[in-house]
Amino acid sequence: MSSTASLFSAYASLAGSLMLFRTVAKQLIPKQFRPYLYSLFRRYIWNSLSSHLTLVINEYSGLSHNQVFEAAEVYLPTKIGPSNDCLQASKTPRQKNIQFAMEKDQEVGDTFENIKLIWRYSCVEVSTISNGYPIRNSSGMEKRHFQLTFHKKHAAIVTESYLPYVLQQAKAIKEQENTVKLYTRNGNANYAYDGGNHGMELGIWRSINLEHPATFETLAMEPELKRTILEDLDRFVRRKNFYRKVGKAWKRGYLLHGPPGTGKSSLVAAMANYLKFDVYDLELASVRGNSQLRNVLLSTTNRSILVIEDIDCSMDFQNRDLDLNPPDPYSGFYQNQKQEKVTLSGLLNFIDGLWSSCGDERIIVFTTNHKDKLDPALLRPGRMDLHIHLSYCTPNGFKTLASNYLGIQESNPHPLCGKVERLMETTEVTPAEVAEELMKSDDADVALQGVVSLLKRKKRESEKVIEHNEEKRNYYLYPEHHMSVPL
Repeated sequence: MSSTASLFSAYASLAGSLMLFRTVAKQLIPKQFRPYLYSLFRRYIWNSLSSHLTLVINEYSGLSHNQVFEAAEVYLPTKIGPSNDCLQASKTPRQKNIQFAMEKDQEVGDTFENIKLIWRYSCVEVSTISNGYPIRNSSGMEKRHFQLTFHKKHAAIVTESYLPYVLQQAKAIKEQENTVKLYTRNGNANYAYDGGNHGMELGIWRSINLEHPATFETLAMEPELKRTILEDLDRFVRRKNFYRKVGKAWKRGYLLHGPPGTGKSSLVAAMANYLKFDVYDLELASVRGNSQLRNVLLSTTNRSILVIEDIDCSMDFQNRDLDLNPPDPYSGFYQNQKQEKVTLSGLLNFIDGLWSSCGDERIIVFTTNHKDKLDPALLRPGRMDLHIHLSYCTPNGFKTLASNYLGIQESNPHPLCGKVERLMETTEVTPAEVAEELMKSDDADVALQGVVSLLKRKKRESEKVIEHNEEKRNYYLYPEHHMSVPL
């Protein structure tokens, strides 16, 4: 009994001393210095008394994604059990099963080589910066991190064996799930301030599962072009050591050019599904300046495809030699020049400058309807390594579409297929237009007759345009033979 009384007496004395110290600290220590002193106390006094070690795994490492955080996010749902009292549950329309994930401030236990480990998921609200000053967070942005706690004596095993094991398991889970993510830039993302990451953009991207069914088998393009693209992709992904040996960043640039409706977006989806790479869809018009562009691009992950569509629509990336849009001194152009914007040099610095080495196994895809409008600086190898021209539908492309939409095989063609293919050799029509006609009926006779009518109409329209242009040319060459001005 005396030992118990002594224990309670010592505990009461310690508690009283701590309360007295806390009261004195509040009165003597300025408010702005308290968090710093408390952190010192926790780091050097409290932690020294504790037998456990906690690793903090932030979502970002500098400007890039933290691969350990991403692996933990994939791996930990497999460890959720009955002991967890609060979980996130979600299901998209195309997912077969309900997905579970850790909720904020919840813990999940794990065991590795008889070592007990505790994972804790935490979110810290961050403030945004306006005019250089932090303001109250109104967009719901959070800085996310995991805390991994274990006995200090197992630190070497955890860091050298367990964390690599988590990375390996996460990779296996992702390959088994066979899912590809489509990322779009978060319009609410802003520069965050949390006392540690000044000026860092958090929550830049939001994602959904890319459920586009396009594959190279379903693309309506020439077989030789398909082979060229597939061989180039395969060569790229297996040459990590080669890129390092020759001193080049492990990336590849593609330019997809051609008329609208020729399958540029479908080709990107087919590339992503083939490689199992996530897709980042970047709209340059939403980016404010080169510095923000750099942050946005660096926040993409390895093994990903960055897509910049319709790059010719941005004035800074057009061919400067064409001078298509000279500045108007009366339009307020010069007043707006002070506004920060993305420039050609800023984009080139990322895709082919020093910043291009930040990240591995990345593919950058540019699309345009007008290749001739692009500045030659963008087109050279090292920036756009492979130029892929997606043209109008060909007979081979039509065979693929007929198989996709109507189940017509090349070995047993429909009687109208030959007529369609002959018309297609002399008529410009996009795969999208042909596909639209094929979707109008499940009856092959009706659908193919619609394609024939479309091709005939397109051919007549083309002949009229040629005839009209010929009349205009003759009028200006021989005006004395014409009494009226052509339309």
